[in-house]
Amino acid sequence: MAHAGATPAGATSRAALLVLADGRFPAGGHAHSGGAEAAVKAGRITDHRDLAAFCRGRLHTAGLTAAGLAAGAAAGLDPLELDAAADARTPSPALRATARRLGRQMMRAARATWPSPELDALAAARPRGAHQPVVLGLAARAAGLGPEDAAHCAVYECVSGPATAAVRLLSLDPFQATGVLARLAPEMDEVAQRAADAARRGVDALPAASAPLLDITAEAHAAWPVRLFAS
Repeated sequence: MAHAGATPAGATSRAALLVLADGRFPAGGHAHSGGAEAAVKAGRITDHRDLAAFCRGRLHTAGLTAAGLAAGAAAGLDPLELDAAADARTPSPALRATARRLGRQMMRAARATWPSPELDALAAARPRGAHQPVVLGLAARAAGLGPEDAAHCAVYECVSGPATAAVRLLSLDPFQATGVLARLAPEMDEVAQRAADAARRGVDALPAASAPLLDITAEAHAAWPVRLFAS
């Protein structure tokens, strides 16, 4: 019989999932808009309806790809092979640089929170940063989480970043932005499950969905002399 105050089975991992998905986790994501800043400037996001369309497109393309990489790392696939796969799935040099900067920041936070020989090994092999979804998945693994958990973190991050950015960029009602995320929840579940299922079949089976407009606008955004967000 468990003594008073004992942690129920599974509760630690559930709490770890909340910590990892929390926007206050110090992984640097708050400084990035996920392409929303460029979309706002181009007039493609003007209100919560546009934001919903943007987030849905991002979820099923860049989000699915990131979720597959994160799920693969959480499942124990070779992180260096996954990092190379992430490079192949990221045609924009600006987005590759952003992914590695965010990966470096995520690595610092993850190693401080969930020390792990696997995280240490990847940090040593990629001192300038591995791709963020790969580090995210390895952090999830270190925290005792599985592929589905890592995929859920990745898909939530891919839409919550633009939603939060839109509030700042457009003075959008935060209740409307949160409503966008809530209505996307069933699709987030579906995308996360697809990603986790693919990860179980190996690196070659991981999604490679693309969003060419995000790639193009990321290159333009990186050249702006003044911007609110890093990407």
